[in-house]
Amino acid sequence: MMVELGKVCATPALLAVVSNDDIQRALRRHEAGDSGIVSRSDSLMNDSALLAGERILSEYKSREGIVFWIITEADRSLTTALLPDDY
Repeated sequence: MMVELGKVCATPALLAVVSNDDIQRALRRHEAGDSGIVSRSDSLMNDSALLAGERILSEYKSREGIVFWIITEADRSLTTALLPDDY
């Protein structure tokens, strides 16, 4: 099931340390419903959130090993790529 992303943005801190290619790759995975490296329970919650219209959180690693998140809001109006410390 595809995730409707809405407006897509990224935090300045993420843009400073993660390549645009890594962010774009992660956004495509997130949009396709691939939550990345989240826990099994978070992955199951994302599956439910797709159906229930709730917030979706995915977690990925850049090629340099930097962990970052992509969050799509419940109303699907906004998707934000960010570092965990940005939250």
